[in-house]
Amino acid sequence: MLAGTRPAARRFEPAEISVQTVLVPMRDGIRLATDVYRPPVSRAPAIAMRTPYGRATLKDVFLALACAGYAVVAQDCRGTGDSEPDHWDFYIWERADSLDFVSWVTGQDWHDGFLGAMGGSYVGGTQWCMAMHPQMSVIAPEVAGLGLAPRTGVRFHMFSNAYAKTVGKGAGKVAVDLNEMERNMLAETLATGYFNDPLLMPLRPALLARFPHLASLAPGAGRQWLWEHYCGVGSEERVEIIRLALGADDITIMDLERLDGVFPHTVHIDAHMVPAVSAAGLCAEVRAPAFMITGWYDWCLDDALRTWELLAEHGRPDVRRLNRLLITPSAHQAPGYHEGRDRSPELDRTWRDDPALLAYWHDAVRTGSAADLPVVTYYLMGANQWCAAGEWPPAQARRRELYFGPGGTLCWDTPPDWWEPDTYTYDPKDPTPTVGGSILSSVYPPGSVDVTGLQLRTDVLTFTTEPLAGDLDVVGPLSVVLYASSDAVDTDFVARLSDVFPDGRAIQLQTGIARGRFRDTQGDPALLEPGEIYRLEIDMAATANRFAAGHRLRVDVCSADFPKLERNANRGGEPGPPARAVQTIFHGATYPSHLVAYVI
Repeated sequence: MLAGTRPAARRFEPAEISVQTVLVPMRDGIRLATDVYRPPVSRAPAIAMRTPYGRATLKDVFLALACAGYAVVAQDCRGTGDSEPDHWDFYIWERADSLDFVSWVTGQDWHDGFLGAMGGSYVGGTQWCMAMHPQMSVIAPEVAGLGLAPRTGVRFHMFSNAYAKTVGKGAGKVAVDLNEMERNMLAETLATGYFNDPLLMPLRPALLARFPHLASLAPGAGRQWLWEHYCGVGSEERVEIIRLALGADDITIMDLERLDGVFPHTVHIDAHMVPAVSAAGLCAEVRAPAFMITGWYDWCLDDALRTWELLAEHGRPDVRRLNRLLITPSAHQAPGYHEGRDRSPELDRTWRDDPALLAYWHDAVRTGSAADLPVVTYYLMGANQWCAAGEWPPAQARRRELYFGPGGTLCWDTPPDWWEPDTYTYDPKDPTPTVGGSILSSVYPPGSVDVTGLQLRTDVLTFTTEPLAGDLDVVGPLSVVLYASSDAVDTDFVARLSDVFPDGRAIQLQTGIARGRFRDTQGDPALLEPGEIYRLEIDMAATANRFAAGHRLRVDVCSADFPKLERNANRGGEPGPPARAVQTIFHGATYPSHLVAYVI
């Protein structure tokens, strides 16, 4: 399945495939442009895709699948491409429209009863929406989850601002390719992105006029009530709530990012596609088994893995039985891990929209052989090999702690009572830069970059093990527990894990961030008390990497990953220019800052 050397089996020639465009009506009368690729048979299984990026973008993939015997149905999402209306509200209509779309496809006289799906990112999200329909057979969402990962409260910056201006229809959109727009906007991107919101954003009068009882609720309770109400209403009312809350017209990705001041800050932006109060209840609504494809350098890896975990716990038994997970070495839509590319051709693949892989999966489900596939297949970087497991993380993986030590050491042993803390100064005007990693960008290189130069900065602390005596496989969730203080009332802390090669290169594997005001992930935001020591948990998603003999593990700590993420101005919402912050990192038995990793 993973070799990728064979095309999808061809039963028909491209000239035999008919293509028809249909305007499919949704429940409110809006019509969505839809292309149907049909092989020359009276009835056929179907593979569907709903996209805001142009329904003809993957025409060659559609033709390959149609030649393999599938009818392929590709639709422009509402407000994009040739679909009505003349503006696009990001995410909000997709669940309802996807259900209407499935009903239309399964009602066609050429459909044989099997309906699969394909596509990644936003298009993977529309697959999850389709999976709520009882007539959906199976899905194959790439680099997409259900929006179930807890949010850090830190907003993406460099990708979102270009995306909001170029994708979909509406006022202020420009007919420029997204990648070109990112390059054109680079100077603006690097000059902006300061975070200094008030601790509790006041709700706009228009929203309070619509829901007057919110004025009598405590801020946290009011935001929770509003989210629960939002989850229970239809798309039209959700659009109204957002417009009242933000004063927005057309709803963009940037608007949804700003809703962390309206709803609880833990609500993931991707949750707006399929909003739900209960993660368990949402997982139980998924009717179609999923072949989930993600990558170690995908910027949404955390949500894909959290979705997998919760589906395994709360999903319907028939869905859980066939769910499969593939974790590749890729980034969101580009190769990710680059070390050993001359010997490992799979590292040059993106693992997105592969007709052979998609046909293999859909054929396996249709023929009843999908149960023979490993439950989890993951790529072990460093060793550059594929591994199979019956669950994620693998059952044989064991939790281990590596403690920060004196002189920048990283140790397996429990630390002594006290070590002198380390300090650095974070300046928002000269933030620690993004140099690669789990990003979506045409300007910065996604994937495994050498971060040695970054680690030499004075605003970065590093903690490194001794060279390993033997190979060490780190496979599973990653996090850093940090004991830290700051002289600012609000600030950020970033942790990064890298694989230090014998030649000195430090190859970035994974990063995470924690924001001071959101240190209590379940409670209301609160400012820091300058000088007080706090225990912060920095989620770094997961990895699978062989640290070969002679290599070293390194964790570095800083206070920005900019422009990937907004930079904290350190003022806690008070007006004024960005302020420097002196950060102190503690270690020792009393304040045991450490990396948490799973080791095979």
